[in-house]
Amino acid sequence: MRGFGSTLGLYQPGSGFLYRTPLSVKAIVSLACAVVVVTWRSPATSAVALVLSVGALLIGAHRTFVRVLRMLLPAAPVLVILALYQGLSQGWLQAFAVVGGITACLLAARAVTLTTPLQDLLDGAAQLARPFRVVGAHPERFALALSIMLRSIPYLAGLFVDVRDAARARGLDRNPRVAVTPLVVGAVAYAHRTGEALAARGLGDDAADDAADDAADDASDRSDPHAD
Repeated sequence: MRGFGSTLGLYQPGSGFLYRTPLSVKAIVSLACAVVVVTWRSPATSAVALVLSVGALLIGAHRTFVRVLRMLLPAAPVLVILALYQGLSQGWLQAFAVVGGITACLLAARAVTLTTPLQDLLDGAAQLARPFRVVGAHPERFALALSIMLRSIPYLAGLFVDVRDAARARGLDRNPRVAVTPLVVGAVAYAHRTGEALAARGLGDDAADDAADDAADDASDRSDPHAD
């Protein structure tokens, strides 16, 4: 199965100061980039944000300029269409302000996922969802769902490419049923395997999840020297 992790911007080992920067700092900077380009939408703001995001990847993650451009390939068709629409309707400076800002935000987010291991991202997501426990949310379950999604999308994308190539090799690529049927069967089989793996570990049981959450809270309280 072909790997599509780079399309989603998953972690890639490397060196640079971004790899040593805490996740909270990187997440705040990435969010600040989005807030700035949306609040002060102008060519100058987009240019500064774009330079900073590209520079962070070049210096902070030791990526070449060509590799930075390759990170934008999945979003390139949408960005080109948006640039043409904005340029023809509102002018090319406005097009640069919009598309440049979006590109800067994409690269800033890519810098976070590129330099942060997946488990650290999931732990951060669980910490972010922890305040919602008062309304019945399960932070660990939220992180688990996010982990399954991040692993499922590349798998299904690779499955689609494999099925399409197999149909093309047999001269059946014009028949949509030939491509859709194996894809659906493969997706359902993958879902069943994932569900069985979760059930085998007791992760689908509400009582087990509640007990795990209580155990995590108790362990956190014991590790806190100021806890009552």
